[in-house]
Amino acid sequence: MHSIGEEMIRTVLAAGALALLAAGPAAAQTTLTVSGFGIAQDQFRRILYAPFEAQCGCKIAVEAGNSAERLAKMEARRANPEIDIAVLSDADAMIARTKDLIEPIDVAKLSNHARLYDIAKDPIGGNLAVGYTFYNTSIVYRSDKVKIESWKDLWKPELKGRLALPNITTTQGPLLLFMTDRAFGGSGGAFTTAIDRIAEVKPNVVTFYERSAQLLQLFQQDEIWAAPLGRFNWANIKKLNMPLAWATPTEGQTGGINVMVVTKNGKNRELALRFMDMWLSTDIQTKLAMELVDSPANKEVVLPADVADNLTFGPETVNAVRLIPPADVIANRDAWLAGWNAKVAR
Repeated sequence: MHSIGEEMIRTVLAAGALALLAAGPAAAQTTLTVSGFGIAQDQFRRILYAPFEAQCGCKIAVEAGNSAERLAKMEARRANPEIDIAVLSDADAMIARTKDLIEPIDVAKLSNHARLYDIAKDPIGGNLAVGYTFYNTSIVYRSDKVKIESWKDLWKPELKGRLALPNITTTQGPLLLFMTDRAFGGSGGAFTTAIDRIAEVKPNVVTFYERSAQLLQLFQQDEIWAAPLGRFNWANIKKLNMPLAWATPTEGQTGGINVMVVTKNGKNRELALRFMDMWLSTDIQTKLAMELVDSPANKEVVLPADVADNLTFGPETVNAVRLIPPADVIANRDAWLAGWNAKVAR
């Protein structure tokens, strides 16, 4: 025989079970899938991903790797996209555009879009991408051994046997061609003038480096006195405590921009835009910059001088960055490689 209390408990439990059945199965937690570079993922998790998860009640899954691999995956999955948002170089984003893998971004839904530097607002056209970070590339040199005021100064005779240049297959390789072509009066996107000039200076080159980390050892061992380098490595180079300087050539500095894109027919468009907007916020961009993860594309970010010196920061610096038009990269990179292999790598 059951007590009245037990009967009441059974009645309540039964009612709860019926309510659950009526409501149907519990909704699965939404997962936003981000395709990104493998670097600094611990910092991104702490500064960006975890706060966004707390805000949206969703989960962020990251597919990390280099741009080419991730772009190939996006193309392979075009019929049923798994990626919601991807971060790519501007050139790879342009490739994604030509392959119809991405869709326009409704920038009216990005409250932080107006806070971006102009070069980050629509870097590949059609509002198909938004820049979130960029970097400048110049020449690092031994200020006690040589003076660098122009990209032409890499051809100075005192740098014979003391020069390192990036290989064409690296990120910095096409940027070297770009600025060499500007310095020596080349025209068009094929950079034939630059390739000829680099072929001339080849006897002075210690190595055509594959990884910027190689330059640390080369400078430290006094094997090189000058090399083109991306600003994101400047902090590490400065740790050598040697008389090294960052050049401001008369022809300007070059660089690159990384962008965010939204996958065409992605499952979580609105959530992707919310995530993008948070990434572009002054708060998140400041925190990432303070840990030297990325140079901020948000022009409202304020940084202490010692941090700013390690980044591509401030309107004067940003406006001086000369970017290779991504369409030119796509149109000419096969010709760059062919010319380099024929005249420099032989």
